[in-house]
Amino acid sequence: MSDSVSEKVIEIIAEQALLEPSEVALDQSLEDLGVDSLGLVEAIFAIEETFDIQVPFNANEPEKSDFDISSVSAIIAAVTALIAEQAA
Repeated sequence: MSDSVSEKVIEIIAEQALLEPSEVALDQSLEDLGVDSLGLVEAIFAIEETFDIQVPFNANEPEKSDFDISSVSAIIAAVTALIAEQAA
C-alpha cells in the first residue's frame, strides 16, 4: 500500500510544482520544488480527497500542525500514518 501512497502523493505534489513526478525527490521540501502556500493548500485538499482522510493542518501556521510538511518523504509518512489511523 505504501508504494501506491508514495506514488500518489508524489503525483499530487508534482502537479502543484508543475513538474513530472520523476523530478520530485523524497528529500526535497515543497519550497525546494517551488510550491507556494496556495499550492500547499491545494495539495492538502487533493491528498484528503484522494485518500479519503482529514489532514490536521493549519495553513496559516504550518509549524503548529501535527502534519509534517518538511519534505516529500515526511508528507508521505504523515499520509501513511493517517491512513493507518483511519483503518484502525
